[in-house]
Formats: sequence, structure tokens, C-alpha cells
Amino acid sequence: MLMRTDPFRELDRITRDVFGATGTWSRPSAMPMDAYRAGDEYVVVFDLPGVSPDAIDVDVERNMLTVRAERRPLPGLEDAQVELSERPLGVFSRQIMLADTLDTGAIKADHDAGVLTLRIPIAERAKPRKIAINRGGDRKQINA
Repeated sequence: MLMRTDPFRELDRITRDVFGATGTWSRPSAMPMDAYRAGDEYVVVFDLPGVSPDAIDVDVERNMLTVRAERRPLPGLEDAQVELSERPLGVFSRQIMLADTLDTGAIKADHDAGVLTLRIPIAERAKPRKIAINRGGDRKQINA
């Protein structure tokens, strides 16, 4: 049997339940993420420990990226007597507004060791480029 040694843990659990910090199937919870630029792409990384890749859904509509994941109960524990449960189960969701300068049609997603990594390339039209300047001295004079 597991014993709880923190007298405030139950109060923390009740507070999370009341204020919605724990995700449920009807009330999604946020998931931690990092976002950074690496060369010609943006990388967004989500922590999803215990979530299998088939329980993750990544959608993009216009410029809104939505990531939904579901952490399901472990198989075979339906009839088990739970002594301690601190890992939230249910739906986790995150929405990110993407800039118009990103190529949403070329997003790549990888899942490894509970980490979802999205790579979003910068659109060609948004990359810096040189503009050629024409010389004004190449004019011909017209005689009347």
C-alpha cells in the first residue's frame, strides 16, 4: 500500500479539480510546449508522456494549428483498486495561431519518447531576398 506523506496533496487535488487544471474528456487541459526558430523552420515541441502516437491528432485550418491528445487508462486496470493516481487522464489540447509567413502545407510531425515535434517551414515568399537595382545611366536621348 502506498502512503501519502504530504498533508496538502488532497487540497491540491481538490483545487485542481475545481479550477480545471486536470484534463477530462469534456474539459481539455493544456500541454506544455516549447517553440523556437531553427534556420528556415519553426519547431514546436509538446510534452506528451504516456500518450501513444495513435491518440494524438494534429490539425491545421487556415492559420490555426490544433493539437489534441488523449491519455487513456492503462489496459487491465479497469477492475483494479487504485491506491494513488497523480497522472491526469483524458484529453489535452493546445491551439496556436500561426503566422502567414509559415508554410502550413508542409508541416512534419514526429513522436519519440513521449515528445511530439512539429517542424513548420518558412514560406518561400517570406524568406529574405535581394532586389536587383537597374542603373539609370542606360538611357538613350531622343532628338527631335
